[in-house]
Amino acid sequence: MLKFIKHNLETIDGVDIYPIISLSIFFIVFVSFFIWAMTYSKDKIKELSELPFKGEK
Repeated sequence: MLKFIKHNLETIDGVDIYPIISLSIFFIVFVSFFIWAMTYSKDKIKELSELPFKGEK
C-alpha cells in the first residue's frame, strides 16, 4: 500500500517543498499563539476564569 502512495508522490513535480511549507506554517502559528498568550491581559484572564462561577439570577 505504501509503495503506491510513494510512487504517486514521487511523480509530482515540486512535492518536496510541501513538508517545508507545512512545518513553516505550523511554526508560525505556534509562535504567534504563544506570543498572544504571553501578552494577554492578566485582568482579562481573571475575568474570564471567574465567568463559570457567576450565576445568572
